[in-house]
Amino acid sequence: MTASPSPTSGSSPRKRVVLLGATGSIGSSALRVLAAHRDRLELVGVAARSDWRRLAKIARDFSVADVALTDEKACSEAKRAGALAPGTRLLQGAAGIAELAALPAADLVLVATSGTSGLEPALAAIAAGKHLALASKEVLVLAGKFVMEQARLRGSRILPVDSEHNAVFQCIQGHQSSSVRRIILTASGGAFRDWPEEGLQHATPADALKHPNWAMGPKITVDSATLANKGLELIEAQWLFGLRPDQCTAVIHPQSTVHCLVEFNDSVMLAQLSPSSMTFPIQHALLFPDRVEGVEPPLDFTRLLQFEFKPINEDRYPMFRLARESMVAGGVAPAVFNAANEVAVEAFLKGRIPFLAIPKIVGHALDHSANFEPADLNAVLSADNEARRRATLGVDVFT
Repeated sequence: MTASPSPTSGSSPRKRVVLLGATGSIGSSALRVLAAHRDRLELVGVAARSDWRRLAKIARDFSVADVALTDEKACSEAKRAGALAPGTRLLQGAAGIAELAALPAADLVLVATSGTSGLEPALAAIAAGKHLALASKEVLVLAGKFVMEQARLRGSRILPVDSEHNAVFQCIQGHQSSSVRRIILTASGGAFRDWPEEGLQHATPADALKHPNWAMGPKITVDSATLANKGLELIEAQWLFGLRPDQCTAVIHPQSTVHCLVEFNDSVMLAQLSPSSMTFPIQHALLFPDRVEGVEPPLDFTRLLQFEFKPINEDRYPMFRLARESMVAGGVAPAVFNAANEVAVEAFLKGRIPFLAIPKIVGHALDHSANFEPADLNAVLSADNEARRRATLGVDVFT
């Protein structure tokens, strides 16, 4: 099990942070944590996809000298508008994001980008000897074998930011990896958990985005409704904590208060609880190993709290089954699952396919993709591209 880092000796008084995905939901929560702990954290670089107005405001508010935008058109607009303060350096494109991730001034890079776009900057940060706070589970789903290998070689810590993985990380501290029998992640059940199954054929993107507990971006919210997100998290957990597939499972927990349970060899379980806000795992990752006052109130045990747990019905949530089968298969199967899911979810959000077509498209891509153990990252990326092509053809069938 590989998630038991120790603090770095001789670090600067304030931990210097680069935030990738600053204008998304994770980025917004991270900025709240950074603003609340300016005495401990310094934001030295920020990146976004295309929202240059918001990025410029963040740079001014935190006096950030280095910023980056993935979208080159947005870069041009920001320059024409004179949006950035004098002396602020603007990097552009994927290469610019990767350069920002390797910023010499940084100690820690928080990867909060959507989908697999965080892979290149994550590897760039590791190559530059930075530590990672990882909120983009797709990075490890796509290339966990190679990312973890590079992190070990470079001595980079990978601190999980996903609420469930951060919870596991906290529970296993001080325990030998061999003492862990299994981990159990919790899933809210998403927007449709209380819908009758026959109603799902009429589910719209607007319906899917009404998450009962969390405020998240569109893609991850749809993934929560299909439970693809929980399947991706199992695959991520396998890499983060050095687990076998049979040691990773999940249950439905509608309250989203217990974020994981870790079962040890003596059948004792530890659980981690916190309100359903991403500020809690983000703060833990950014300030690790220190614990200080949070930015939001804790759970109130003077009020009635309920904790429900129930098994996941894989007939109702076929995407969870497909993800679990991909994890067991190994090789490039998780990458194929992830790529096809990204294509299908995007098509659903654009109104091109019905909700129930998502698992059909992903299942077709998995059934028609040869699985193999990749020798290098290029092999994984090739499988990813081919899966996207197959999934796009599948979308056309349902369009």
